[in-house]
Amino acid sequence: MAVSTGRTLAEALAEGPVLLDGGLSNQLEAQGCDLSDALWSARLLADAPEQIEAAHLAYLRSGAQVLITASYQATFEGFGRHGIGPGRTGALLARSVELARRAAGAARRADPGREVWVAASVGPYGAMLADGSEYRGRYGLTVRELERFHRPRMAALAEAEPDVLALETVPDVDEAEAVVRVAEETGLPVWLSYSVAGGRTRAGQPLEEAFAVAAGREAVVAVGVNCCDPAEAEEAVRVAVAVTGKPAVVYPNSGEGWDAGGRGWTGRSTFDPGRVRAWTGAGARLVGGCCRVGPDRIKELAGLLER
Repeated sequence: MAVSTGRTLAEALAEGPVLLDGGLSNQLEAQGCDLSDALWSARLLADAPEQIEAAHLAYLRSGAQVLITASYQATFEGFGRHGIGPGRTGALLARSVELARRAAGAARRADPGREVWVAASVGPYGAMLADGSEYRGRYGLTVRELERFHRPRMAALAEAEPDVLALETVPDVDEAEAVVRVAEETGLPVWLSYSVAGGRTRAGQPLEEAFAVAAGREAVVAVGVNCCDPAEAEEAVRVAVAVTGKPAVVYPNSGEGWDAGGRGWTGRSTFDPGRVRAWTGAGARLVGGCCRVGPDRIKELAGLLER
């Protein structure tokens, strides 16, 4: 069964800000894990699940209220290329939810009144390609083809009963339409989060058009941006709220740039936890960090949100 007791995530968002965790991959690397292959953190679902649970616990100790699972890059196609069949892949997807649930359960045993929600990560099609195309979009696939890609793993994740599906780092409107349609089939609440640059989706569409995909969709409990430059976040939040009337979700990366060829981050961090006041003032209710934002930064956000 789902981890949280009492309020649903949507009910909590209606009452005030809820704190997400930070980047899972950077915490795993800090724990000494090698994430150099194409499966990225998803490989550890098979090889070192205890490391994933430990990373979740690190964020819970920092005050996170929502854990995002290690399923961002976990797909039937991706695992299949590494010799892992459909049955085993389905079990690994379920394991991603179970690991977060176990960490949340440990936190609640230590603090019985604590609320923790588990969000099953659904990354974009491009994440499976592991070539940086999730930051470009426009894969040459139709909405129906993207639906067929996302449906099996979303069904497997939903069967494991997370509290919410995180449709995250979506680069374009077509994929957003596909993932929301498939998510609606599961009956679970979802949030929809784009990766943006220059005030547009990564594929170049206006944010007004992008966020409109979520307007009027009952299953969508929050809409916004993630894995973007922190400087882009506030304006994107304002547009998301204006277009949809829904709470916004915002969890930018550190501000460093991703070199897909070299599979590494470049530049310097510009993530300033103090921006959270502007985000919540603009309508953000689900806030945290993405790539290269670790437990220390999440702890700072927690302190600011408590004031």
